[in-house]
Amino acid sequence: MEQFDLVVLGGGTGGYVAAIRAAQLGLKTALVEKAKVGGTCLHQGCIPTKALLNTADLLDRFRRHDEFGIALKGEATLDYPKAQEAKSKIVTQLWRGVQYLLKKNKVSVYEGVGRIPAAGQVAVRTDGGEEILAAKDILVATGSEPRPLPGLAFDGKRVLSSDHVLEKKEVPDSILIIGGGAIGVEFASMYADFGTRVTLVEALPHILPQDEAEVAAELTKLFTKRGIAVHAGAAVDPSAIAVSNRGVKARITTSDGKSEDVSADVLLVAIGRQALTADLGLEALGVTLNRGFVEVDREYRTKAPHISAIGDCIGGYLLAHVAAHEGMIAVEAIAGERPEPLDPNRVPRVTYCRPEVASLGLTEEQAKNAGHAVKAGTFPFRANGKSLILGESDGFVKLVADANTNDLLGAHVIGPHASDLINEMALAKFLEATAWEVAESVHAHPTVSEVLHEAALVVEGRGIHV
Repeated sequence: MEQFDLVVLGGGTGGYVAAIRAAQLGLKTALVEKAKVGGTCLHQGCIPTKALLNTADLLDRFRRHDEFGIALKGEATLDYPKAQEAKSKIVTQLWRGVQYLLKKNKVSVYEGVGRIPAAGQVAVRTDGGEEILAAKDILVATGSEPRPLPGLAFDGKRVLSSDHVLEKKEVPDSILIIGGGAIGVEFASMYADFGTRVTLVEALPHILPQDEAEVAAELTKLFTKRGIAVHAGAAVDPSAIAVSNRGVKARITTSDGKSEDVSADVLLVAIGRQALTADLGLEALGVTLNRGFVEVDREYRTKAPHISAIGDCIGGYLLAHVAAHEGMIAVEAIAGERPEPLDPNRVPRVTYCRPEVASLGLTEEQAKNAGHAVKAGTFPFRANGKSLILGESDGFVKLVADANTNDLLGAHVIGPHASDLINEMALAKFLEATAWEVAESVHAHPTVSEVLHEAALVVEGRGIHV
């Protein structure tokens, strides 16, 4: 039985980053992964979906070639097998990079299904049998999986999860998407650009329910303009969904009680994810689970001695960058250091639809409900020179600040390069910057990032280009 200072269960973004950081801190580290290191984000989530979304974005831009003074012979069309090939090439390159990094940092990688049969032990089951690893500390980073509708199992043919969508060899003529969060919205955007007839249903009052209501309203307007049928505040009875060899049929009931029957080739269920914590042996060791998610403290320790947990399996923001940061905090705490706790209000959240949506911190409504006197500033992309040059001028940025202290409380972006712009706001939040400081920071011209400067000026009552 080989002895390790730390054994990490799960080789996704959180797990492999934690393993590398632990090795850097001098801990003898092992990583157990049942499939491929890189996990959901690399193989079934962040990277492959964004690769296909980039193809969708490029396809839209090629179709608008005349706006940029470019002449094409014939119409720009989608070669989906080629797009899948390009996606796979990127995934493979990054996967090999992760393998190299683990080897470089002398992390011992075990391929197999892990569980914790007793305190201080990890059993790794492979086709050849089972091997026991001894561990001073164990870090659980087993991730999550798509959650199905009650009573309606995924079949991979007509009833799909996000994993199944990425495996499809062809683009459907029509799709019904249940769930208007980030995953549902991204696939709605992608398929609409690929020419699919898209119906998007969200039970809560607006799509992207965690985001600013004004942002959701803008995205709904833009989606509708693109031909996507958006139904927010609507419900679908899973027991009434009919699945056949020809497709799926469902009845949508809106908040005012009206009903609409919808038929589609396939159904994508994007109602959230559930923790992969069953059969690990956690509860027998004193680890507390809440609806399958592991309960942890601010340094990601569980109630069981020497067992910590990070990433999707603990709930919260199910985001790869969050898992990675949690992993570093967890192993630094295990190594006896004093890491800075992660404040959820400093976490940027991005939806990679067209246009992109990104947010950080509190919405205006949340800030008011928390007792803040609020002042906000909004600036449209259509007044930004670089956005007009790019031909992407839909959307706006909204900054939310405390009217008494001027502290930034939230930032919300819908528009070009939102995924990059939000990182400036994340740094500002970490440094406890005020709207005045963002406004006083000189931004190069012409750049898309000037929208942040302009919005901060509006917060200060000094708006120039509005």
